[in-house]
Amino acid sequence: MVTNTEIKVERDGHVVRIVLTRPPHNYVDPPTMQRLADVLLQLDEDDACRAVVLSSGADAFCAGANFNDGSNAGTAVDPAPFYVHAMRLFRNRKPIVAAVEGAAVGAGLGLALVADFRVTCPQARFSANFNRLGFHPGFGLSLTLPRLIGAQKAGLLFYTGRRIGGAEAVAIGLADELVDMAQVGARAMALAQQELAIQLDQFRTEDFREGVAAMAARRLPVFKGR
Repeated sequence: MVTNTEIKVERDGHVVRIVLTRPPHNYVDPPTMQRLADVLLQLDEDDACRAVVLSSGADAFCAGANFNDGSNAGTAVDPAPFYVHAMRLFRNRKPIVAAVEGAAVGAGLGLALVADFRVTCPQARFSANFNRLGFHPGFGLSLTLPRLIGAQKAGLLFYTGRRIGGAEAVAIGLADELVDMAQVGARAMALAQQELAIQLDQFRTEDFREGVAAMAARRLPVFKGR
């Protein structure tokens, strides 16, 4: 498992929590995005991992991407590798729950939408601020955001770059559950455990056994809904 102090991996049974810790704002750069993609793709091949919680060890879930090379001159680095690795995140097939506290802005919003579900709090802030940076929405957001909340609402967020709080995010379907800030992590973990319970129930079905048998025999499965 490829981890470091910025990306921590914690296991709770069959649920794995990934904690992004780059205080204070959890800005992500190309190397961080590569490591995060490496971790998710390794978990995708890990049979002991049935669901993932993506959370923050900083004040923000992720306040965006950092394309500065770190020099005093503030020279921008090529953003292409960042988005190449960002697209790799979508190859993970495990259910992912994002625990969104604080800001999920720009690339942070894109990262939140890699997840299948989002638990948030009133203090969270969501924004697709790419127009203010002078380029097209990245991180696959031109596909994921309209699919989630509809073209009209997505267009409003894209064109204005406005920030919305956790309550509004839930109201428009951008997030799934609103809880107190102190409960976001625990609720996201509980939701991931619930996804796991659904999977375990399915493993005991006749259709699951038929699916496995059909794959082994290289034939089409005959499902009966039981």
